[in-house]
Amino acid sequence: MAEPSSSVFPELAPVEEVKRSASDRLKLPPKLRVVPDPPGQSGTAHLRANVLSFSNIHRFGDLWATFMRARKAVFIDRLKWSLPEHDGMEFDQYDTPYARWIVVHAYGEIMAGVRLTPTTAQVGMHSYMLRDAQLGMLPSIPSDVLFFEAPVEDRIWEASRLFITDAVPSDRRTQVQAALMNNFARAARAEGATHVIGIVPAVWSRWLRRLEMGAVPVGPRFSIDGTRSQAALFNVLKQGV
Repeated sequence: MAEPSSSVFPELAPVEEVKRSASDRLKLPPKLRVVPDPPGQSGTAHLRANVLSFSNIHRFGDLWATFMRARKAVFIDRLKWSLPEHDGMEFDQYDTPYARWIVVHAYGEIMAGVRLTPTTAQVGMHSYMLRDAQLGMLPSIPSDVLFFEAPVEDRIWEASRLFITDAVPSDRRTQVQAALMNNFARAARAEGATHVIGIVPAVWSRWLRRLEMGAVPVGPRFSIDGTRSQAALFNVLKQGV
């Protein structure tokens, strides 16, 4: 039986709940507070976040392969999604040199991750996931996934394969979520993006509100292999600054 998606995906809050007073902002313990570090790496203490690309994966040993195996464990083994796999790794047609992978880890164990892809990408017949779905190229995602025509703009990137692993204990989940989304936003901004579009769980709750990350639903709810989902648009200009 597939595991409930709530244990894998970060939980997101409804857009009407995002605004909060400054006194309610999330305060992480100093030893795990995520602060800007040299390009491609951030975090403190034992929690690390790296931005991987085809041009730099050689600098991180087997981290990228370990990350792709973690994706298989999450999306294929736990959620039972029907996805390509080989050598214990999950991958698809969007894992190309265009992509950036944000990997949160501790002591070499993967805690969370997400993939970013420019909406201007074009590899053969494929562009990016939401646009290809809208064009009817991905049977598992409905063609009406968005309320508007899929954007093709330098300032908008796509997020996909967003997850948190079961290696994260409940008392550190908020810290790992913050590390993932802060670095997700920084990585997008480093590529010139102001917004990120992507599919998220349709059950929106307190988590996004805690991080004060602005997002709005931009498509109807639908199911992917039993997981209720919805497209959302994130503003990444202020998150993780």
